[in-house]
Amino acid sequence: MPSSFFKEEIVSFTNMVKGFEDQLAYGQAAALFDELTPDQMVHTRDRIWVDTPMIGSSYDGFDQTSNFDGLTELVVPASVGFHKASPKTLSAKNLRNERAMTRWMDAAKTKLAADVNAAVRRRVALEGAIFTKRTVAPTGFEDLAVSQAQMDEIGVPADDRLFFVGTRSAIGIAANLAGRSTMGKEALDAYSKSKLIDVAGYEVHRDDQPIRLAAAAGGAVTVNGANQYWEPAAFTTEPDGEQVNRDNRYSQLVVAGAGVANIKAGDAFTIAGVNALHRISKQDTGQLQTFRVISVNTGTNTLTIAPAIISNQGNTIAGREYQNVTATPAAGASLTWLNTTTAELNPFFNRRSVLLLPGSYKVEQGDGWAVAKATTPKFGLPITYTRQGNINDLSLKARVDIDFGTALLAPDQAGVVMFNQA
Repeated sequence: MPSSFFKEEIVSFTNMVKGFEDQLAYGQAAALFDELTPDQMVHTRDRIWVDTPMIGSSYDGFDQTSNFDGLTELVVPASVGFHKASPKTLSAKNLRNERAMTRWMDAAKTKLAADVNAAVRRRVALEGAIFTKRTVAPTGFEDLAVSQAQMDEIGVPADDRLFFVGTRSAIGIAANLAGRSTMGKEALDAYSKSKLIDVAGYEVHRDDQPIRLAAAAGGAVTVNGANQYWEPAAFTTEPDGEQVNRDNRYSQLVVAGAGVANIKAGDAFTIAGVNALHRISKQDTGQLQTFRVISVNTGTNTLTIAPAIISNQGNTIAGREYQNVTATPAAGASLTWLNTTTAELNPFFNRRSVLLLPGSYKVEQGDGWAVAKATTPKFGLPITYTRQGNINDLSLKARVDIDFGTALLAPDQAGVVMFNQA
């Protein structure tokens, strides 16, 4: 730490870094990706490609002569796309208060940690493809168990599952726990402290800032055109012969309907006749596959959706291995909107499907400013404190900065529960 800092600045910054990760409710729920150096990130413009879970094939019998096939290794892009700063100007009068710096840094820590949580929350809540529609208010075990069943039946790994319950929704769940007298201390804690416990295979957390999603307003919408399916591939070949990585998380769906312009990111729907498959065994779950809208091109009536529609209509090796639905949507098939009432989103996901990426940037002593740098203990998130004096009015400009990125590697290993849906 440079000696040009006041003692209270050194102490305040050190304490801020130590306590930063304690406030990362969503940040700590994500998996860490820190495999690249700053030099490598410069050359990739802070964008990298990360491996996704691989799905294999198996065949009957000893003679496998005709079954040797190529390896399809899918990757998805992830980028360090967030740089957040908390800047302040402190007058010479402000600086007489030794507590001012401590209080400001504590406030900066809270806000910047909230920014990290918000980025991870939005990634999961608005892109997770599994949608659990509950027509009732939150009641407890069944609320989580239904989403657990949805994850189980498509083969999402059972370990490292997390569930974030909005504060309002948590009231009903805690009330349900409080009424279970056979649970002893857990029921007492639910009653006296509104405390939640792990339920239905999930590590359960309370979310004080859940995203509210408005009711879908797309109206009557149908699939416009046949053969709208996605053929997974590790790369595409450009006209000049160059092979370029391909993102297989999403596909496009052309639709028709007067309300297409009202469709928004986050809306959830099913398509008539398109059931979900277990991702490993390819067994029909008997349940319609749920989809989320990632973006809308109103000019072409095209939705970008997650997960990609992989029906293996093309009968390829990759299509067979990564098939996730029973059929390609039929032309004219109806979309049924699932988020029918405005409500909060309660995300759940497998930890390995969500990444938090520490960023990197360079700011050094010089040009009249002083710099203190540190990284958080667990995730290695870079935090800098920079200040510069102004001789004109004896004020001091100071800022705290952080750099990071998020990614959802597998949209079908994440989702949301919405309560009180019509």
